[in-house]
Amino acid sequence: MTQRIETLAKRPDFLRAARAGRAHAPGFLVQGRKRREGEPADPDLIRVGYTCSKKVGNAVARNRAKRRLREIARAVITTEGRPGWDYVLIGRPELTATLPMDQMRADLSRALQKLHG
Repeated sequence: MTQRIETLAKRPDFLRAARAGRAHAPGFLVQGRKRREGEPADPDLIRVGYTCSKKVGNAVARNRAKRRLREIARAVITTEGRPGWDYVLIGRPELTATLPMDQMRADLSRALQKLHG
């Protein structure tokens, strides 16, 4: 079943995800957390944020890495993510922009399984 995805935009949401669980993959890091009852977001919604630091490269390299992260999230999180969860995908220098997409999708799938226990 495909879920609806919304993009995280506010810094406090990213900070809450940073304090939650994480799973490492060769090309990126995934942070994930189940939202609490009182939070204003729709409980049936999956929210995803993307970030790349300046270590990833210049603006062109960071944007390329984020585009690739968005693409794998569309392919994997819509089917394997859980409603009521927030996920943040963090790009890594060199690897996020160069690894094959098939490998990145498989890595994200494994990372989500690890996060969900």
